[in-house]
Amino acid sequence: MFFKDIIGQKEIKRRLIQSVKDGYIPHARLISGPEGVGKIALALAYARYLSCSNRREEDACGVCPSCIKYNKLSHPDLHFVFPIIKNDKKKKEVCDDYLKEWREFVLQNPYFNLSSWLNFIGAENSQGMIYAKESEEILRKLNLKAYESEYKIMIVWMPEKMHEACSNKLLKMIEEPPVKTVFLLISENPDRVIGTIQSRSQSLPVPPIAPEDLATAIPPVIAGLNRNLLNEEEISNLVHLANGSYLKALEVIETGEENQQYLNLFITIMRNCWKRDVKNMKSEAETFAAMGREKQKSFLAYAQNMIRENFLYRLNLPEINYLNPEEAGFSKNFSPYVNENNVIGLMDELALAERHVESNVNPRMIFFDLSMKIAVLIK
Repeated sequence: MFFKDIIGQKEIKRRLIQSVKDGYIPHARLISGPEGVGKIALALAYARYLSCSNRREEDACGVCPSCIKYNKLSHPDLHFVFPIIKNDKKKKEVCDDYLKEWREFVLQNPYFNLSSWLNFIGAENSQGMIYAKESEEILRKLNLKAYESEYKIMIVWMPEKMHEACSNKLLKMIEEPPVKTVFLLISENPDRVIGTIQSRSQSLPVPPIAPEDLATAIPPVIAGLNRNLLNEEEISNLVHLANGSYLKALEVIETGEENQQYLNLFITIMRNCWKRDVKNMKSEAETFAAMGREKQKSFLAYAQNMIRENFLYRLNLPEINYLNPEEAGFSKNFSPYVNENNVIGLMDELALAERHVESNVNPRMIFFDLSMKIAVLIK
């Protein structure tokens, strides 16, 4: 990944390049922002530029030995930490056990989310996590001398998924890092990263991709759709729905099967709750339980977004509403039931359910309890 390959983010790229030219290399950066805005891509391009032995004015050279190794993410001084699932049968306990899959996955497309990564490694019902044992690997790698580059670079994707023991050991390393060691922590929920790591890292918030950059980045053909067949209004609507996320733009184009599943479940829940249909609430609890924990969390995040959008839908301000046509069709009739009296309660209950999923509470109990509370709130 080069800076030139990153969609938009001109100001962030300029700042990162200038910091290297000025010799200002923070030992830890916390790169944060919504999914799909290019955080991983920026971290990889910055790491490549930092390691390049023949830097150009605005990018790495692409031909030096370091850049050749970065093409395959196989540079010996580039290390990765990311959420995984333990697999005792295959003796997979640390990130290096998944390194081959990780490199293949990231090289396919650096714009991705946790759900797509876990699907790639066959996580099924397991929740991705950075386990306590990973701290030993981090300490071992970074206490070694650099092999080829001036800097040793540790890219930690989603530090909010770290086990507490791993976070504490990482903190010690960030407080007193070996010489020429750089941590790039990439987070979608920086508030969930322990405060002591936040305070010792330079914050680098990554904003949504500018609409004009997102519009030009849409692939010529995707999901059988020819981009040239879209008129200006359709492209503008697509970019608006994406809300600065390249990942979301692709999902809108593909009309993802997963997104449709979430919408159907959301509609079913709200109809059951409005009718106070306890029998069907119990029935849908089985559907929810069968989804797997990561998808359960993704659905609850989707549901929170739908509540927000329905609350705003009543204001008739299309510029701040991000519903696709099918979602908008349902919201036309449902939005009156999301109002000033219950919107905070609905959001709180959905967020609580998400935390319960993370804590491995029985999913049927979570779903049924949530449905009963929603039934009270929307009537």
